[in-house]
Amino acid sequence: MQLNPPQRHFFAWALIALVMGLVLWVLGPVLMPFVVAAVLAYALNPVVRALERMGGAFMPSVLAVLIVEIGFLVLVLAVLTLLVPIVVTELPQMRDKLPTLLERGQKVLAPWLASLGVQVSLDPASLKAFVLQNIDLSMGEGLTKALASLRIGGSMALAVVGNLVLIPVVLFYLLIDWRHVVRHMHSLVPIKMRSAVDSFVHECDLVLGQYLRGQLSVMAVMAVFYSCALALFDLELALPIGVFTGLAVFIPYVGFGLGLILATVAALLQFPFEQAAVMLVVVFGLGQALEGFVLTPRLVGERIGLHPIHVIFALLAFGQLFGFVGVLIALPASAVLLVAIRRLRHQYQASELFRA
Repeated sequence: MQLNPPQRHFFAWALIALVMGLVLWVLGPVLMPFVVAAVLAYALNPVVRALERMGGAFMPSVLAVLIVEIGFLVLVLAVLTLLVPIVVTELPQMRDKLPTLLERGQKVLAPWLASLGVQVSLDPASLKAFVLQNIDLSMGEGLTKALASLRIGGSMALAVVGNLVLIPVVLFYLLIDWRHVVRHMHSLVPIKMRSAVDSFVHECDLVLGQYLRGQLSVMAVMAVFYSCALALFDLELALPIGVFTGLAVFIPYVGFGLGLILATVAALLQFPFEQAAVMLVVVFGLGQALEGFVLTPRLVGERIGLHPIHVIFALLAFGQLFGFVGVLIALPASAVLLVAIRRLRHQYQASELFRA
């Protein structure tokens, strides 16, 4: 069967995409630090170029890259340190207060269950002994399994340390040579296709850039909101939980759910049930309304087209196919697929087949 030029181009690009997918699937663990560095370089490159323009002759590329990369690493470490109080504070308190919380929950739920014909009765002494014994056991077993699965002390530990060292190094060189890398990739595109490819890449970059900038703005506002709102209710872990919840909204619904779980545990460990319930309903109800009806429509915008469901599906699908590397490329790949689907739809609607 004879193929016309557009069909040949389509099959050529489909073959390239298939080969790239197979390479990612086979070499995923090896490519992981390079993919991480490439994603970070794409996101941080505009900051580096803006710093160069602001500094002029007094801001060489190497210095701008060093400032941006060091600032980014400090920011990442600062966010990670916010999680330490949650782990250090909540786990011991949960171990000590869980029997009391379960007994309190029985008193609240028992009348309601009794009205439904379900009788629930727990012995506080036996419950406390059972919980303390099994928490100690599960924590010990969990640590043992985690250490065994990570093979601490073996090649896996060396690989993790090597990746942590390799990612900043690769990121530095990518930021230094980013424009050269882009020009080199552009030179590989056939001359006849450069106009179409440039238009396609520009639209993908526009969609992804708008989404990332909008989501970063939403994350910043929500981190401030949750931290301040939880602090108004005198929650001890208001700052770490608030910042974590705000930053986690980048993963739609999942991030909000994790933040709600952390806040629920912290509130039940500190406040009576009724006060904790009021705090959670007010703070997280207003937070969801602010994010869903005000911030996301204004800062992200429906015109971008990356619906939260699309983001969740992309993260799950690419994570299933390519592991952690797939999670990293899920968002850029979603932007590319979105632009490709838009163009295919426009071509179809402009074709004779659609008008027939």
